[in-house]
Amino acid sequence: MTTKSAKDLVAEANREVDTLSAEEALARLGQPDTMLVDVREGEELAKAGRIAGAVHVPRGFLEFQADPESPTHKAELGDGRRLVLYCGSGNRSALAAKTLKDMGLRSVAHVAGGFSALEKAGASVERV
Repeated sequence: MTTKSAKDLVAEANREVDTLSAEEALARLGQPDTMLVDVREGEELAKAGRIAGAVHVPRGFLEFQADPESPTHKAELGDGRRLVLYCGSGNRSALAAKTLKDMGLRSVAHVAGGFSALEKAGASVERV
């Protein structure tokens, strides 16, 4: 039986979804057609904050909050805006972006380097 490692899955996701640099993502931030989505866990947000203007959707709830038929659906994920996902380093957001693409959302990307890259590029961080 062939198994795929986490590294294999991330590499596959990166081949299938758009990857933006932190600078590209920041240039889109605030545009009405773009929503920045933080897929980190709540503990990570409590410790480090989040990029100002981002909506929080923990990776573990992503499929349910993206599904319009789910009672926990977040409208921000289905209003037609381009979704730009980030996590701590870029691996979970790649997997999450692929999942959303697999669910039928077409305009999805993720940020290479994640939160740290965005912070280093000058993103405004808000404490939660």
